[in-house]
Amino acid sequence: MASKKQFSCTQLITNDRFKSVEHRVLANFEGPRISVASFFSEGVKSSSKLYGPIKELLSEDNPPKYRETTVAEYVAYFNAKGLDGTSALQHFRL
Repeated sequence: MASKKQFSCTQLITNDRFKSVEHRVLANFEGPRISVASFFSEGVKSSSKLYGPIKELLSEDNPPKYRETTVAEYVAYFNAKGLDGTSALQHFRL
């Protein structure tokens, strides 16, 4: 994942409504398995566009849990942090 510099932001943009995990597959023999993949290309890395929780999902009872960030900032932190079993998203929590 780090070598391709991909940024999965499902958890960030849904304000924890949908959780992201380090990629792994555990097949269940019961019930459906649902996967959602989202990737941004290297071209987006140079963009100054900010990504954060979707405004329509926020309310007084559900304030933002993450600050807005660029793909470049996220990737830089992700690469510096390394694969230690913790989510890079924790760095962006409010």
